[in-house]
Amino acid sequence: MKTVGIIGGLGPESTIEYYRLILAGYSEQRPDLGNPSIVINSINMPKLLSFMEALELEKMATYLTAEIQRLADAGASFGAISANTPHIVFDQVQQQSSIPLISIVEATSEAAKALGVGRLALFGARFVMQGKFYPEAFARNGMELIVPEPGEQDYIHKIYFGELVKGTVLPETREKLVEISGRLRREHGVQALILGGTELSLIFPDHLADGLPLLDTTRIHVNRIVAELLS
Repeated sequence: MKTVGIIGGLGPESTIEYYRLILAGYSEQRPDLGNPSIVINSINMPKLLSFMEALELEKMATYLTAEIQRLADAGASFGAISANTPHIVFDQVQQQSSIPLISIVEATSEAAKALGVGRLALFGARFVMQGKFYPEAFARNGMELIVPEPGEQDYIHKIYFGELVKGTVLPETREKLVEISGRLRREHGVQALILGGTELSLIFPDHLADGLPLLDTTRIHVNRIVAELLS
């Protein structure tokens, strides 16, 4: 039996969701096997964010690599980081990791390609919306990403860490996010919305946002993890 190692705590609410969804997905496909083998390393989110804020990406990659090694030492066959933002250094971490890692960005790009869309909106923390790692991965599959305007990005970043990471889900926040996605659809012709923050799935429990298909990176990532556990 394979063991998945999860880097969690980024934040705790989405880590809980990963655990719940992995168990459910695994049981649904192979109820005869019981529960999958999972190791979770809940790391220090403020420390990780401090590296991001200071643009100390080498330190961030070194920190994540060391924490992934703890998963490997605990018996993990492969690993996954249960957050989007740390994927800004995914390539460096993968090169240094002693176990293979499943990328949430690559998995989401593959899911979008299968959906047959060419232009998508991207929501997430500021580091995700302003980073190159999502657009570059999607461009390789012939897709274009559109991000909100600067003021909208500030709003999404604020509610992401001020509300969603803490597990707070407000109806008015959801309405504002739907309003932003609607504008991007009207003005830029986006065909789907990427929830590029694992906590965003908490506020968008459905498959559509005002008619716009959602790519829930948490569920997409979990599906790839379950597939690897069962391979």
